[in-house]
Amino acid sequence: MPRVYYSTIISAPIEEVWEYVRDFNALPKWHPGIKASEIEGGCGPECTACVGSVRHFQLADGSWMREQLLSLSDADFSVTYTILETGMKLKNYVASLSLAPVTATDETFAEWEAVFDVTDPAAEEETTDIVYGVFSSGLENLDEMLMEEFEGDSCCGCGEGECGGCGCGEE
Repeated sequence: MPRVYYSTIISAPIEEVWEYVRDFNALPKWHPGIKASEIEGGCGPECTACVGSVRHFQLADGSWMREQLLSLSDADFSVTYTILETGMKLKNYVASLSLAPVTATDETFAEWEAVFDVTDPAAEEETTDIVYGVFSSGLENLDEMLMEEFEGDSCCGCGEGECGGCGCGEE
């Protein structure tokens, strides 16, 4: 059973990162490999974080996948989901995306991992590489996006807020 793991530091406070990650339908907002997403059913028309919800999303190559939200914890900043339908050569896929605060720098430690079975043993390395690429490109893009957003909130670029309020001496 392959295990794929990717971790990184995201240059934004955990609350800002969590806003994107906890929304089970938000992948197109922050993942470059996802074109569109919609929630099937759910607990209400606007629900994007209900355990049991299924997201049906389109990849950049035009193919579609379906995933189901298995758990979501606002206390632990984590989501766990499974793939229901995919063109990839895998089954029994379960993944978790977890966040933790880096208190010294007000950044976020993010880790995304999955375990699964491959349906074609000859494709195990290729499948593992694809999943790793999904994780790394998604988290790195989220970091870049939030870094630009965070820097845009400060006129001097130090990321400390309003002009003149950071004490860095730049206006």
